[in-house]
Amino acid sequence: MSKVEPSNPQLPTVYKLLRPCLFRLDPERAHTFTLYALRFAGALPPLTMALQVLYAAAPKPVTAFGLRFRNPVGLAAGYDKDALAWRGLAALGFGHLELGTVTPLPQPGNPKPRLFRLPEDRGLINRMGFPSRGSAYVAKKLKRAPARRSSVRIGVNLGKNKHTPNEQAVFDYLSLFEIFAPLADYLVINVSSPNTEGLRRLQTRENLENLLTQLAHQRRIEAERLEKRVPILVKLSPDLDDAALDAALEAIVHTWMDGVIVTNTTTSRAGLHSRHARQSGGLSGAPLRRMSTEMVAKVHRRTAGKLPIIAAGGIMSPEDARARLEAGATLIQLYTGLIYAGPGLVKRIVTALP
Repeated sequence: MSKVEPSNPQLPTVYKLLRPCLFRLDPERAHTFTLYALRFAGALPPLTMALQVLYAAAPKPVTAFGLRFRNPVGLAAGYDKDALAWRGLAALGFGHLELGTVTPLPQPGNPKPRLFRLPEDRGLINRMGFPSRGSAYVAKKLKRAPARRSSVRIGVNLGKNKHTPNEQAVFDYLSLFEIFAPLADYLVINVSSPNTEGLRRLQTRENLENLLTQLAHQRRIEAERLEKRVPILVKLSPDLDDAALDAALEAIVHTWMDGVIVTNTTTSRAGLHSRHARQSGGLSGAPLRRMSTEMVAKVHRRTAGKLPIIAAGGIMSPEDARARLEAGATLIQLYTGLIYAGPGLVKRIVTALP
């Protein structure tokens, strides 16, 4: 017998009415609908202002890897892959938005269907495979941005093309760094998605240190030209065992990276009730809550709190957000939580934080 999705008494009335309509749509179609609605709202100043008024929360500033954020709550990569709707998303009260994953060349991603809701578990399974319009398209979108994009920080999540062998992946990441270093506040090296074959092998100590060493060298060159040092973060898998996690952290610290994102999606299926539980891909949402929180605490302990952590995965409520910050995170990111709780979740979390 299927487990019934837990009721959420804090679900805003408007979204409570809208969500059943969205959930009748194919998940990817529903995502596209909301993305383009936000794109439209972000293009019209009166609508942008209305969103800002509706979702405004008192500033709760925080500093991480040399940047000041208006609050600790951000949007995780994967929602706005091609920088289509970031202006509308910024109006929802986020302190930062992480765009992408962006690949050097356009690619379609994996065949559809590739996104599945698990409402009984308040989760998602995706095997998107980095669908991307490519770096040139996303860079063009960001170059059109106003000089100071309001107060929201913009990160860009970088990934290799599907057909680039791991032995040549460094060239994909270097080209992306060169393109987006002038346009982003920080950059993220994604070597942890389970949906690009072989990508996670780049998390091993030797492979990761080789990749990050070359990126660190490229950053030194770009810093002279740009007159700024762009923070680089690494996004880690929740499926790393302790030895693999230690090895990855050693590579990250040894190459002077600025932080980590903990975590990407998981291939674990423990405790699921949904009929889609056996779908391949990365699992996100509430089932990832405990795994991700424990990994945040591990990373915080293993680095003596000196490596800034952005916590992602299974943050569905203000209580989840607070637990990540108490475990050692400096910032948090949402994605699946927005699907189940609505955009008002951002304001609820920011308001609840001390």
